[in-house]
Order: sequence, then structure tokens, then C-alpha cells
Amino acid sequence: MSLHKVNPSIKAFAIVLSIVILSVFFDPVTPLVTITWSIAVTFLFGRVSFKKWLLLFSQFLFIAIIYVWSTMMFPRLQEGDTLIWKWGFLALTEEGFQRGLSLGLRVLSFATLSIMFTLTTKPTDFLLSLMQQCRLSPKLAYGIMAGYRFLPLIKEEFITLKSAHRVRGVARARTIPEKIQQLKRFVIPLLAGAIRKAERTALAMESKGFTGSKNRIFYRELTVTRPDWIFLLLFISAVLLSAFISWKLGFLRLYRGEL
Repeated sequence: MSLHKVNPSIKAFAIVLSIVILSVFFDPVTPLVTITWSIAVTFLFGRVSFKKWLLLFSQFLFIAIIYVWSTMMFPRLQEGDTLIWKWGFLALTEEGFQRGLSLGLRVLSFATLSIMFTLTTKPTDFLLSLMQQCRLSPKLAYGIMAGYRFLPLIKEEFITLKSAHRVRGVARARTIPEKIQQLKRFVIPLLAGAIRKAERTALAMESKGFTGSKNRIFYRELTVTRPDWIFLLLFISAVLLSAFISWKLGFLRLYRGEL
């Protein structure tokens, strides 16, 4: 089974439900097992570029490290905590270390699941699936789709503006007032161009008979098949299996809002 062929709405529901289930537990083993199998599934069934995946994952890894460091080194000391190391106002306890590790791995488990969805789902297919399976308003969906398509065009126009300013000899901004002035020179033309594109897009959609009605015919029909439901069942079962492994090892702990 390829992750790219799974219905986007079912895939999104599986990811969201998995994150909700993981939010109930607060131990290091459950998210660690989830991270392991989610990475394996992403590369075995997702045809994902490792470089692109690593680029996205590294940002969450940095956030997780910050969470772990702050939770371990600045714990809320409680009676009965096992002190490992203390220097001035810095203190490291066994319980604080486990809480910090649990928090960091929790962030990374959410990240690996989200990256799996992002890299194996086309935005257009996701919006079409939301309209067809989840009855999302076509006005909202096509508005989001149009905005998403505009982003590369705005980037190209920004590069063109920078090149034009450089050719005309506009000095590079160095001070804060100069940077603010330079920002105005970029923002106003980009906004004007975006408004013109939005107007042309609206006129084109209206000329094609777009009314925003939910009872419309789609050129591409996305359906929910038996493999999609099997994917959902296996995905949730894998998350519950991670919690079961943690329970068997004696680490399983419910989240009670305490760090």
C-alpha cells in the first residue's frame, strides 16, 4: 500500500486521531515507539526524499531539545524527587529527566506523524477530498486552493522586484529606517499584483459558472475504498500497540497536566 494513494481525508483523520490518543499518555516509551514505526512507514510506503524529510524534522528536533533542556534543568521540585545533580539554581532530578524526555519525544512523535501526512499528500487532493467526503464549502476550498497557487507567483514577483531595484542602482538598506522604507517598496507592488490576480481569478471562476454550491460535479472523483479503512485501522492499532508496549515495560503514564 502506498501512502500517496490513501484517501487524504481518511489519512488526515488517522493522523489527528493518533495525535489525540498520544496526548492521553505522558511517558517516554509510547512516543518513542510511535516515532520509530512512523518513520519506517514514511520511507517504506511513502517514496519520500530523505533530505526533505530531514529538513522538516530538524526544526521540530530543535524545539524538542529546548523543551527537554528547560524541563530537566528547571524542574518543579517536589517532595520525594530523586536528585541526580545540583549546581546553584540548576537541578537535575530523575523525575525531571523522565518528564523532559517524555515531553521532547511527545513533540517529535507529533512531528513525524504530521510530516508523514504533509509529504505524502497533495494539497489539491486534500481539498478535493474535504469537499467530496467532508462536505467542505467549495467557496472556502477553492479560495484556499487559489491562495496556495498564488504563493509561488508572489515569490517570483518578489525576486523580480529585487533584481529590478538592483539594476536601477537602489542602495542596499542597512539601517532600520532604510529597511522599513525598502519593505514599503516591496509590499505595495506585491499587494497590488495580488489584488489584480484575485480579481482576474474571481472573474474567470464566475465566467465558468462557479456558484459555490455543494451539489456540484467534480472532474476528479475521490472515493473511500476498503484499503483506506484498513489503513485507518492499522494506523490506530499501531498507536495503541505503542501504548501497550510501554505498559508492559512499566513506563505507561497518563497525562494529568503536570510537567
